[in-house]
Amino acid sequence: MAVSLVNLVDWSQPTLWISAASICFNPIFWNIVAQNEYHNKTITKTLGGKPYLGCYFLALSIFSLGLIRDYLYHDALKYQTKYDIIPYDLAKPLAVALFGFGQLLVLTSTYALGITGTYLGDYFGILMDHRVEGFPFNIMRDPMYNGSTLCFLGTALWSRSPAGLVLSSLVYIVYTVALTYEGPFTDMIYAKRAAKSQ
Repeated sequence: MAVSLVNLVDWSQPTLWISAASICFNPIFWNIVAQNEYHNKTITKTLGGKPYLGCYFLALSIFSLGLIRDYLYHDALKYQTKYDIIPYDLAKPLAVALFGFGQLLVLTSTYALGITGTYLGDYFGILMDHRVEGFPFNIMRDPMYNGSTLCFLGTALWSRSPAGLVLSSLVYIVYTVALTYEGPFTDMIYAKRAAKSQ
């Protein structure tokens, strides 16, 4: 008899909901803060009119919130049912492969974009000279978000956690929604620059 994934999740565990809230909060936070920065320059003004310092401050904030989110995710999995969604002798190497490839995408994206490119520097007026087209951007459009999602998924499989699969799905959904705002907004920033240079 097939077991429903939903029935294998302990929905009464507060740690599950805290983890879900953190997953949702992070992209909402950085999108609101970054769009406010673009329109009002709040962080830049607070830090003495220094956009690079403002971008590094936001980068530190986003990175720290990411560490907290990851901790809460691992904490949530500790209190959930363990279940072999696929045979564990297959799940374990698949988990390593997914997590490893996810980390590769995240780290190479950060290297290709630099700190200001990774952490919304364009909202601070720190624009890149040209579009990054090398690896991993030559194989997919949003490697950082995809890589992060793969890391969550790999961790869920390694932990034999149906709840981890549910939370990984939430990560994917939240990032997809965030991109519907971030993509057009970033395109608008660069389109304005292009119009000014003509």
